[in-house]
Amino acid sequence: MKVLVTGNQGYIGSVLVPILLDQGYIVQGLDTGYYADCFLYPPVENFVQSRQDIRDINRQDLEGIDAVVHLAALSNDPLGELVPGLTEEINLWGTLSLAKFAKDVGVSRFIYSSSQSMYGVSNVDSELDEDDSQKNAITAYARTKWEAECALKEMQSDDFTVVCFRPSTVFGVSPRLRCDIVFNNLVACAYTTGNIEIKSDGTPWRPVVHVRDVCAAFLAGLRAPKELIGGRSYNVGIRNGNFTVRDLAEAAQNAVPGCQLKFTGEHGNDSRTYRVSFDRILSELKDYYEPQWNLDSGGKELVEFFKLVGFREDHFRGRTCNRIQAINALLKLNVLNPQLRWQ
Repeated sequence: MKVLVTGNQGYIGSVLVPILLDQGYIVQGLDTGYYADCFLYPPVENFVQSRQDIRDINRQDLEGIDAVVHLAALSNDPLGELVPGLTEEINLWGTLSLAKFAKDVGVSRFIYSSSQSMYGVSNVDSELDEDDSQKNAITAYARTKWEAECALKEMQSDDFTVVCFRPSTVFGVSPRLRCDIVFNNLVACAYTTGNIEIKSDGTPWRPVVHVRDVCAAFLAGLRAPKELIGGRSYNVGIRNGNFTVRDLAEAAQNAVPGCQLKFTGEHGNDSRTYRVSFDRILSELKDYYEPQWNLDSGGKELVEFFKLVGFREDHFRGRTCNRIQAINALLKLNVLNPQLRWQ
C-alpha cells in the first residue's frame, strides 16, 4: 500500500514515517518545510519527499496513492491566531481540497489527524465522548478541526473511507521534538533548569498520549475494516488517560530526580480543563490499537533522549522545539511572507 503522509516533517510525522516503512508501507511525504531543519537528530529520509504547501495541492499529487494520513496544519492555537483567516485557508480549505482530489482519483482511505481542542472548556464531572458531548471550539484552530471533520464525513462512501482521530495532547521523543506542549515542556524545563514552576493551582485536567501511541492509532486507521471505522471519530488516548496538571508536574519531577517543583497559583484555577473518554477506541479498535506508553515510561524516555542529544536550555526555549518561534524566525529572515508562503 502506498501512503501519502502530509506534514511528515512535523513532530508526529517524523515518528510515524519510520513506523510505516518498518511495517512495509510505501511512503510518500508532502510538507511545506517550515520545520524541516528543526531536528535534534537526523530523521529518516529514505522515501519520496515533496516540498509543497497544502494550499497548492492538485489532482496529480494524489495519483497512485492508496491512502492518505493527513497531519499537515498550523499546529496549535498561537499559530492559529498568527494571521486572521490563515488557519481557515490551511487547516480547513487545504484539508477539503486534499480530500476532494483524493476521492476523485480513487484513494481508498483518508485518515485525518483532528484534535480534542474542539471540546474547549468543559464540565469535568463527566468524560467527553466523540459524538454526544458538546463541542465548544473557542479558537480558530479548534473550530477548523471540527468543521473539517464534519465536511470530511460528508465525503464518506463505500469507496472512500474517512476516519478522524482526535489525539490527546501528545508527548514523547521525536527527531523534531516540540517543547510547546505540556508534558514535554515540564520534563524539558526540569532537565535544563532544575525547576518546574506551575502558575495555576495544578487542578486543571489534561488528557495526554505518547506520540508512538498516536502513530499506532493512525496505523489502526490503515488496517481496520472500513465497515468498522468508516465515518467515525476516535479520541486517542490510554485507559485512565486524564491527568491534572499537578499529576503531570509530579511525573516530570519523578523523571528528573532532584528538580524542584513549585505551584505559584498566580493564575488561580485555570478554566482550560477537560476530561475525555477513550472507551470507543479501546473497545471498537481493540484488535488494532493497543497503547503501550504511560507518563513514567515517557518521562524516562525523554530524559534518556536529552542525555543522548546533549539537550540544552537554548533547545528547550528556542526555535528548534517551539513552533511559533520557528515560524517567527522564518518571517524575520524574510524567507516567508505574511501569508506563510515561501518568498
